[in-house]
Amino acid sequence: MTYERNYNLLNGKFKELFFPTLMASIAGNFAILADAFLISLFMGPLNLFVIQSIEPFACIVNVIYWLIGFGGSILCTHARAEFDDEKGNELFTTSLIIIVLIGLFLTVTGLLFPDFYMQILCHSDYLKPLVMQYFQLFIIGIPFLCYLTVLAYFIKTDNFIKLQFRSFLLANVVNVIFDVIFMKFLNIGISGAALATTTGFFVASIYITTYFFNSEGTLKLIKIKTSKMATYIVDIFKTGFSSASIPLYQALKLLFINMLLSGILGKVGLAAFNMCFNTLSLVTIFILGTAQSILPIVSVYYKEGDFNGIDYVTRKSLKIVTGFGIFFSLLFAIFPQAILFLFSVNDHSQIPVIMNAVRIFSLCYLGYSINLLYLFYAPSVEYDKLANAISLLEGLILPVALTYLFNYLWGINGIWISFAVAEMLTLLFIFAYSRYVTKKTNGEYSGFFIIKNNSNEKMVEFTVKGTIKEAVTLSENVRKYFLDTKFSVFVSLAIEEILVYIVKHNEKLDWIDVIIRENEDAIVISIKDTGIEFDPTQPEELKSENIDLLNQLAEDIDHSQILGLNNTVITLKK
Repeated sequence: MTYERNYNLLNGKFKELFFPTLMASIAGNFAILADAFLISLFMGPLNLFVIQSIEPFACIVNVIYWLIGFGGSILCTHARAEFDDEKGNELFTTSLIIIVLIGLFLTVTGLLFPDFYMQILCHSDYLKPLVMQYFQLFIIGIPFLCYLTVLAYFIKTDNFIKLQFRSFLLANVVNVIFDVIFMKFLNIGISGAALATTTGFFVASIYITTYFFNSEGTLKLIKIKTSKMATYIVDIFKTGFSSASIPLYQALKLLFINMLLSGILGKVGLAAFNMCFNTLSLVTIFILGTAQSILPIVSVYYKEGDFNGIDYVTRKSLKIVTGFGIFFSLLFAIFPQAILFLFSVNDHSQIPVIMNAVRIFSLCYLGYSINLLYLFYAPSVEYDKLANAISLLEGLILPVALTYLFNYLWGINGIWISFAVAEMLTLLFIFAYSRYVTKKTNGEYSGFFIIKNNSNEKMVEFTVKGTIKEAVTLSENVRKYFLDTKFSVFVSLAIEEILVYIVKHNEKLDWIDVIIRENEDAIVISIKDTGIEFDPTQPEELKSENIDLLNQLAEDIDHSQILGLNNTVITLKK
């Protein structure tokens, strides 16, 4: 019987993360879309210029919570994968403190100096009053949004995916309910949409805080020195910048394009672009759901050197986002009138402009989907410079340059075409760079995702079912992989003891992954399972002859639970 790795464990974990993360992405990104739909329904589609004017500020807020949420959670995941729980908690504490302070700063400055923000966001004195009404209530919810989002990124790595999803769902349910109440029944108008959004963020923030009262939560708020916190902040910003720069460059891009469109087509141009932008937001929801599913998995497997596992999950994710990109491109290219229905557009003078914009703009979705997946993948494997280059090209340089160039060459259609061309040129850059690295490293790194090749290492991988019979049989088969009889016995015995221990303490266990690596100094055995939490380094918690013997054999045993997986690494010195 052979026990080659079948990736069932990894596939199961991906599926477990994917659907709730996708739902959380839908819930977490629906607030602006919901406001747009309901503003169109109750106040008319031309009033979408308010949402479009606020979008650059919303993107800046996204920059902040992505910067801290992604950067902090990636570093925290790396620390826990290296069995440093104290550092993980310090990163968690630092991230929450800094995001709350920044959120409060934005709210205070927005309330005290609203005219400063209006000078940046709205260039028409005629339109400013409505934009100001929305902004002054929207700004109050910023601290709650920032806290909610950053905490959600962290608790996902602690396997609290359902709490993350329910929190974002609650925020949007409350938002929609109060949108209807404020705009339709109380007739508050555009201010009601902002107040509903703020109320949703507030309620959800209270709900997600229940994480701290759950005994199964492993992330803790702890005391940390100011000097250490400052160091962590720098590291968090460096790690999170490539992902956070997506909305940063988007904000700058929107400012340029909003000015261009308002000068050419006025309200109709801004409304048409807002509808295009909202279709892109719809696509983004699904791509973010996929990208955020693989981010913690890739971070953990990268730190462990499991590049075959990374290759498996990135290939699977690429197929999913490609499918989403093709589906939405075809949907809006063939049926652009769907967007007219969603936004209640019935003015015949506006319909041709909007349908034409949506149909051409939809060509960008496939390239955008793949590029966005790559932008979240790259930081998780510490390709920060590459991620920054891609983000700058895709998010700012190419779209802005091509928008102005193509507008000069082909008029308004050139603006819509420029987005698709920018995405395809970015994709070509990634392909070219990956080929360059493959050639430069003589194949040590290869493929579109530039993954290190494991074939040069002395390594074997196995997957077994969670039964004592298969655990014992695997330990017997392992011996043939080692020429040295002494070490083959040690490795075989270590595997048998830990696997039997795991199986005995779980009523039901589907799969266990075992990876064995050999270098000049040691043999390292990495084991993952989805069973109950345990720590073999603390045998007094669960008395076992198997673990007592294993501790005598091993030079070192490390354990952590992350992503709902028990991760045990046994080191046998030669």
